[in-house]
Amino acid sequence: MRPITALAFDNAYARLDPAFYDVVDPTPVPGARLLAFNPEAAHLIDLDPAEALRPEVAEYLSGGKRIPGSEPIAQAYAGHQFGVWVARLGDGRAFLLGQVTNARGEVWDLHLKGGGETRFSRRGDGRAVLRSTIREYLGSEALHGLGIPTTRALAIVGSDLPVQREIVEQGATLLRLAPSHVRFGTFEYFASRGERDRIRQLVEHVVARHGPLLGLEPSEPAPFLPFFRAVVSRTATLMAHWTAEGFAHGVMNTDNMSVLGITLDYGPYGWLERYDPGFICNHTDTEGRYAFDQQPAVALWNLTRFGEALLVAAGEPTEAWIEALEGYRAHFAAEYARMMRAKLGLLGERDEDASLLRDLLALMRADRVDYTVFFRRLAEFRAWPPDVVQPAGAEPGALFDDREGWRAWAARYAERLREVKSNDTERATRMRQVNPAYVLRNWIAQEAIERAAAGDAAFIEELRRLFANPYTERQGMDRYAAPAPDGSDEIVVSCSS
Repeated sequence: MRPITALAFDNAYARLDPAFYDVVDPTPVPGARLLAFNPEAAHLIDLDPAEALRPEVAEYLSGGKRIPGSEPIAQAYAGHQFGVWVARLGDGRAFLLGQVTNARGEVWDLHLKGGGETRFSRRGDGRAVLRSTIREYLGSEALHGLGIPTTRALAIVGSDLPVQREIVEQGATLLRLAPSHVRFGTFEYFASRGERDRIRQLVEHVVARHGPLLGLEPSEPAPFLPFFRAVVSRTATLMAHWTAEGFAHGVMNTDNMSVLGITLDYGPYGWLERYDPGFICNHTDTEGRYAFDQQPAVALWNLTRFGEALLVAAGEPTEAWIEALEGYRAHFAAEYARMMRAKLGLLGERDEDASLLRDLLALMRADRVDYTVFFRRLAEFRAWPPDVVQPAGAEPGALFDDREGWRAWAARYAERLREVKSNDTERATRMRQVNPAYVLRNWIAQEAIERAAAGDAAFIEELRRLFANPYTERQGMDRYAAPAPDGSDEIVVSCSS
């Protein structure tokens, strides 16, 4: 473990052509103080967690002091925002401090959000507020706890800086980690300028640094088609994860899509509560472009734009390119079906599994059943002895108003389990390992925000530990495993979140 002044930086991105970024230092925040620090994320870069006890570390973590070895830059990119092309976006309030290589040879970007203006700020103030930093800190760690690829959150630093949003809020910064922050929009930026050599250079950079994650080896010439296939595959897997776990991102612009298939840029995200496939988590999304059930299709649309950007350098599309893109649907479907069979506790694969799931979700939609609570309680279902189905009022059937509908579905489910001689006790154990007791509902995040604003930042760490292992029930945490309380629907999140 190292002090923050001795991290092993190897800033490969800053070695790229200056067209990829702008060299700029963060602007210090007044009254910097550490509000949250994630020792698990610190381990990823060999940072000694004891550093959090030193008051001056807040200056390093918020950009007030340059960490020795770091070379802060703002990355350039473009993107389609809500389907509308924007030719120049870039890090308007974020700074890539550099890449740290840990003792295991893993490379991690250090990326600071809320560090002030850059040339990409587009008349913005370059700042983040406590509300948004807490949401990203907890949201990313909650997804990691579910086994979903994501950026990681290292630290929140609070400040005395007032920041104007809908109201005046407390300014804060977030330092996050990821293997890379290269986006679909990074490629679109250079494609829109016809800069083929830059696209080639970017492909070669990503494959050289992150080839093992993509299942690729560096090659000459740049492996455009294998790279595209890998991004398509990883994106399909990510969408299957989101869909199976009931997660809605809210702002799936191409500049928020990682080429490594990790969840990037948390804002107005949300988890399904009462099951509604048309759930819109982003109050700004008035047309529902990024509704929960639209996410897989949006990802395919975004991949199409990404492929078009690659083809500016790779040449005309071939049948192989078209097949790679068309393979997205099959990959997503297979991964999603596999994940949902696990959530249902099903062994093997049967033709009727798709209709069993489809009919269950239709029942849940009609009765607005809580998605997370139902799948957790389904572990309690008993298929043995034969010919005995739980009565309609027993768990998990008590969640349904349509008793007859539940009984009919339960009978089919029980028969499916008996076909493979599924052991109820073993099945329950498996199901509790893939169906979480806790997800980060908006009302829980809001409680953390309000308590931190009132001076109780310790609750952030309490929640982070809870979501680090959401499958293990904790004493005294029952309320966080229950359906949303009355009034929680009034919490509104938008792009400013």
